[in-house]
Amino acid sequence: MKEHILATLKNLNFTEYEAKAYLTLLEESPLTGYAVAKHSGVPRSKIYEVLDSLAGRGDILVSPGNSLQYTPVPAKELIKHRRLKAEENFELAEKSLAQFEQSANDRENIWNITGRSDILEKVKTCILAAKKRILLEIWKEDFIELESELRQVATSGVKVIIIAYGEIESDFAEVYCHYMGSQMTEEYGGRWLVFSGDDTEVVAGIVSLGEDSRAAWTMHVGLVMPITEVIIHDLYVMEIMDKHRELLEESFGENLIHLRQKFSIHPDFKKHYVK
Repeated sequence: MKEHILATLKNLNFTEYEAKAYLTLLEESPLTGYAVAKHSGVPRSKIYEVLDSLAGRGDILVSPGNSLQYTPVPAKELIKHRRLKAEENFELAEKSLAQFEQSANDRENIWNITGRSDILEKVKTCILAAKKRILLEIWKEDFIELESELRQVATSGVKVIIIAYGEIESDFAEVYCHYMGSQMTEEYGGRWLVFSGDDTEVVAGIVSLGEDSRAAWTMHVGLVMPITEVIIHDLYVMEIMDKHRELLEESFGENLIHLRQKFSIHPDFKKHYVK
């Protein structure tokens, strides 16, 4: 019978020595450490280490004095505490594993978002989650709706870099005005938005079609890396155009039109992503 109880205590995360000491105290208490060692079979060299462990965990109580006395927490109270702790651990494990599983899924999936308002709401969520840097290509019309969230994270230390189509002024972000500006809307048939947060997630899509606007959000590295690098490449172009515009336009035409036409597949030299 006693061996069965000892085995049960071990299932409750007692070591063999802890189980013997606790069971001895259930049978008779209070006892000194010496007495617990004598009656339990726990070596005297180990008994105080074992009792300190039980007391630290709340399984036994210690009465101070010239000679310390030990008494067990009642068995029902011990079981109740163990049950509550186990339930807490299960709940924590359930939440943590679910979050990890969701995070793993997020890293692999590409999510479709439809409707301008829903796209902007997703971008706002991503903005507020950023910790280090935000890269954003955006038109003035859409920037206005994200300005509050961008300002909030910039105040907390997040670096915000914007490639602006149209006149965007900001006292909290680095703004690069695209050399074509509003002309891009006509050439591409709409306004797009490209967001990269902390080089870990991106939102990209068309936002000028109202409810028909559509974008994708993902943490998939296969898309996060190239989309982020495209934004950075555009920043390179902005810097180069700022320093050497006259020379470049001499070679490639105003606003580099000859380059844009060279790589167009349509006879009108416009983009036809939006059907």
